[in-house]
Amino acid sequence: MRTDLIRRTALTVAGIAATAGGIAGPALAAQAAPAERAAASVQAERRPAGERQLDVRYEAQPNFFYCGPAAARNALSVQGKNIDVDTMAKEMGTTEAGTDSINDITPVLNKETGRKAYHSTELPADKVDGKSIDKLRADVVRAVDDGRAVVANIAGTATDTDGVSHSFEGGHYISVVGYSEGGKTVTIADSANPDQASYRIDVDALAHWIASRGYAS
Repeated sequence: MRTDLIRRTALTVAGIAATAGGIAGPALAAQAAPAERAAASVQAERRPAGERQLDVRYEAQPNFFYCGPAAARNALSVQGKNIDVDTMAKEMGTTEAGTDSINDITPVLNKETGRKAYHSTELPADKVDGKSIDKLRADVVRAVDDGRAVVANIAGTATDTDGVSHSFEGGHYISVVGYSEGGKTVTIADSANPDQASYRIDVDALAHWIASRGYAS
């Protein structure tokens, strides 16, 4: 399954260099001293009305086909881990055609987490209904409450809560790093474009974005 990006032009050297040190956003933590980052990264901030956001040490992906390794790296950063994306790419079997499926990412997340916390869930296109959306919502809330980010394999176009569209017709991987309203809205860390590093999306829209692919939670 091809998981490359349509928006190759977004990944400029200048943009990547500007974000390598971290981006501040709804769920993206700015750089801090190593000890401070390690302590803060495993903490989730509890907020009113069923909201929790994890602290992400964001990095943009270095090329158009590294979205899988980059999403996993951003997801693991909330636990204070800093794994080289080239190493992850080798473990995932990533090529210029991308990373085949979420099933290639889940074992790497478990290896780096040190426990079998992550499980793959496939979401067939004809199975996106209230039951599957409720499961996705529960899986995101459970993972984030456990201090873990979710990695999702998505394709197509989705619109965030600010009305901005995000299009990846060829496929893409993103990290889900927080939720609000008890999981009705989720926070995305997106390695594709440093200018849109963090945004929020309704969980039902995320489910339809994942349709025909899957997620690790």
